[in-house]
Amino acid sequence: MMMRVAVIGAGAAGLCAARHILARPKVFARPVVFELIDRVGGTWCYEEEVGVYDSGRPVHSSMYRDLRTNLPKEVMMFPDFPFDPELSSFMSHQEVQKYLEKYCQSHSIGPHIRFNTAVEKVQPVTDLQEGGATVTSWRVTSSHVSGLQKTETFDAVFVCAGHYSDPHIPDIPGIQHFKGTVLHSHSYKFPEAFAGQSIVVLGAKASGLDISMELAKVGCQVTLSHRGPRLTFPLPPGINESSTMVSIQEDGSVLFQDGSVGVADVLIFCTGYNFKYPFLDSAELGVDIQQHVMSPLYRYMMPPAFPSLFFIGVCKLICPFPNFNCQVQFALAVLDGTVPLPSRVQMEKEVRQEEQEKLDQGVEHRHLMVIQRHQWDYCQMLARAAGFPPLPPVVRSLYEEVWRQRRIDPDGYRQHNYRLVSATQWEMI
Repeated sequence: MMMRVAVIGAGAAGLCAARHILARPKVFARPVVFELIDRVGGTWCYEEEVGVYDSGRPVHSSMYRDLRTNLPKEVMMFPDFPFDPELSSFMSHQEVQKYLEKYCQSHSIGPHIRFNTAVEKVQPVTDLQEGGATVTSWRVTSSHVSGLQKTETFDAVFVCAGHYSDPHIPDIPGIQHFKGTVLHSHSYKFPEAFAGQSIVVLGAKASGLDISMELAKVGCQVTLSHRGPRLTFPLPPGINESSTMVSIQEDGSVLFQDGSVGVADVLIFCTGYNFKYPFLDSAELGVDIQQHVMSPLYRYMMPPAFPSLFFIGVCKLICPFPNFNCQVQFALAVLDGTVPLPSRVQMEKEVRQEEQEKLDQGVEHRHLMVIQRHQWDYCQMLARAAGFPPLPPVVRSLYEEVWRQRRIDPDGYRQHNYRLVSATQWEMI
């Protein structure tokens, strides 16, 4: 009997999962893809709404109006589905959205997506077979925006719901004293609403830098506050770098770690996102889901207690679409028996050892899901185990070059355009 697979989310990861399931019709039944909103794209769907929809469900996307990709299309693409070569290397979010719509159409995924449908509950059901073996299936309860609720049974579940929708707001002592506007980058859409104001941006990763530069261009005085070492590149006029914010004083002023004090009209938290899967009972799955870490996950995907549940795309600081492509193919190879898994005890042991090695190397616990430098070996290992083509070396080479350019010129690196020459070479054009 063919295996039934539920896919939660029709963003890039969910579409990738559906595409590869559909490519294996002798093993897998057609997937059921549950999508919260009325179109594909996930976090790439730009919406000016913030907070909640009329239905009461939270707005998922964290996209802002003028976002352009921080990776070139030559690296970002699914390996078997290139972007339009006429596009600039660094694209608007609208172009990525069109790409995902085209990917969906090319692989005939649309008929298998249930739009405007939320997954309310995913629960394992373990049956005892003859001889004492156990088989796990999954009871998935979903509800359509019309109110219709449905419960179905699947052999496996792919969680492709992303992790950029539940804002992480750090605990800032005295925040109740701040007299201006406070928001997270999740709710930031465009800079004109803040023109000419004094703004503290907390966090200097990709979104913090991008948003600060947007704000400076509309006459804002931006204080870029962060906990890391000082930035190694010059910041544009209108942006001053500061140590991290430690508290808000009773008069509403901002106290920084170096003892300096500032005043601001707006605080914008560019402080990342939490893992949040309200449809799962983490204790039942044997997984500890914290704000920034989920553990244990074998190969960053599977709870050892339930290795027919797969989290796709939860690693951080990765080349996303190629990573999803590798994870999905590995997961399907687990399901079809191509990749044999160790015992639950052995899988848990391996995860704990890997985590301890990272901690011993000085990695902070909250960064255990960051695999940036190790992502290439990780994807290579998945490909080798499951027998699919590995990522070509040119992907790593160009990715690392772009990261180098970003550290030199964060405001101008997107002006470059690239072309892939071969599996090992790229050129700037």
